[in-house]
Amino acid sequence: MRMDPTLRSASKSTSKLNTLDRPPSHPLTPPTCPAFSVAGFYTRAGVSSFHIMFRSVVPRAAPRSLLRPVGGAQSTFRASNIYFQDRIRRGYATEAEEKDLVIVGGGVAGYVAAIKAGQAGLKVACIEKRGSLGGTCLNVGCIPSKSLLNNSHLYHQILHDTKNRGIIVGDVKIDVAQLMKAKDTSVTGLTKGIEFLFKKNNVEYIKGTGAFQDEHTIAVNLIDGGETSVRGKNIFIATGSEATPFPGLTIDEKKVVTSTGAIALQEVPKKMVVIGGGIIGLEMGSVWSRLGAEVTVVEFLGQIGGPGMDAEISKLTQKLLTKQGMKFKLNTKVTAGDDSGASVKVNVEAAKGGKEEVLDADVVLVAIGRRPYTSGLGLENIGLEADEKGRIVIDQEYRTKIPHIRAIGDVTFGPMLAHKAEEEGVAAIEYLSKGFGHVNYGAIPSVMYTHPEVAWVGQNEAELKAADVKYKIGSFPFSANSRAKTNLDTEGIVKILSDAETDRILGVHIVGPNAGEMIAEGTLAIEYGASSEDIARTSHAHPTLSEAFKEAAMATYDKAIHY
Repeated sequence: MRMDPTLRSASKSTSKLNTLDRPPSHPLTPPTCPAFSVAGFYTRAGVSSFHIMFRSVVPRAAPRSLLRPVGGAQSTFRASNIYFQDRIRRGYATEAEEKDLVIVGGGVAGYVAAIKAGQAGLKVACIEKRGSLGGTCLNVGCIPSKSLLNNSHLYHQILHDTKNRGIIVGDVKIDVAQLMKAKDTSVTGLTKGIEFLFKKNNVEYIKGTGAFQDEHTIAVNLIDGGETSVRGKNIFIATGSEATPFPGLTIDEKKVVTSTGAIALQEVPKKMVVIGGGIIGLEMGSVWSRLGAEVTVVEFLGQIGGPGMDAEISKLTQKLLTKQGMKFKLNTKVTAGDDSGASVKVNVEAAKGGKEEVLDADVVLVAIGRRPYTSGLGLENIGLEADEKGRIVIDQEYRTKIPHIRAIGDVTFGPMLAHKAEEEGVAAIEYLSKGFGHVNYGAIPSVMYTHPEVAWVGQNEAELKAADVKYKIGSFPFSANSRAKTNLDTEGIVKILSDAETDRILGVHIVGPNAGEMIAEGTLAIEYGASSEDIARTSHAHPTLSEAFKEAAMATYDKAIHY
């Protein structure tokens, strides 16, 4: 069927705009141009609403081919008409090399890269010292903590939120041992699932601790006590991160714990002090608070949630967590700690100095952040060094100064998030096998799985003000959302920040039920340069929590309907 000339003209114009309509958040993304509303553009182009309804709208996404790097780096991986040369250039090993790719670390970045490499036909080996794939996230982080967060919320809800629902219950008790068993069951099932995917994609799984012997060889001390080595044309460093220790306190994972110990306590502590009011500290603190502990959070900064959380959202979140029983000491620093007795004593004072106070706790959770893990990796054997923060320095294709050695995940730059590591694992293999890849670091969401959940993506108000960007705000409360009302779960808001001139969405911030699921719409909007009007003119099913997102978008450029 021939395309209407008017629509063809509009399509060409739209395609031209789409190739540029990307956030300038990463060296790989093309330059930006003002965002536009799809409906508004077609109207200005003279295309009737009839054409819009019955003909396909040109997608907004820039073709991935546009993300190919420009310059000499591309020639290394440029396709060849000769099969042998093609294999050599695209990362395949020669006969003298055992593997096309050796990955040190089986966490999210490492195992995802391994599977992707196997799918691409590479001969790949993955070395993991834990003896269980999935890294910190799956074994002692994201996954087990979510099990505890979910089940502790159910317990807390039964205690405090059933009578108004017409549900009468008797005495409710918590069985910590069974709680931990349920957590461990979920972890085991997922780690075994990754092992299955390794076999499916012909990934060799080596259980042991790896260290560089030379630039192409990794020596491995096997878990079973033996030794071996594996040689590869390419090597990925994906060793992850570890909890940052606190000076003066010895981590024993019993009285003084990191997140690893916090998910494995055998009883509910009477008192818990959390040093650090970021995501990890607040999640773990909320678990034990729900189960009956008196939890006090000590935070050096003036707000909780870390620097990425919007100030308004942070303030509201603190209010809601305080309502649940958690205590907060903001603008406060820990000056000393004593774990020599039966309990742990923590000395605190105002961040700017002042009267000292001593907090007594059965358990102290140290949650002041994480640092890249490179200990024992043997970087000195190949002349690689980390920066002042312990990160391995890389270029935009994740290559170190030794081009065939790449670093991905927590061990290098960017937020220490599992989904960011996963994106890098995929992109690094694409660079290796195709010569181009893509990660938009301006569209990496963050989620805090307290109740209510908190999620955000893009920029917050403080960042926009610092960059002197003029913006609009649209917000909508869950108290005016029909599904939230039927669920009797109405605390929180959706907040959207968009460019004052173009209406392009710059940031999305949510505190409320299922915020972690809802933030995906905001991430997609930022990834494809959508305007708040684009979201508002997209039909959202009724009744759903996602309608709050639509209403917030309407409030950004016009007015919400239901508030």
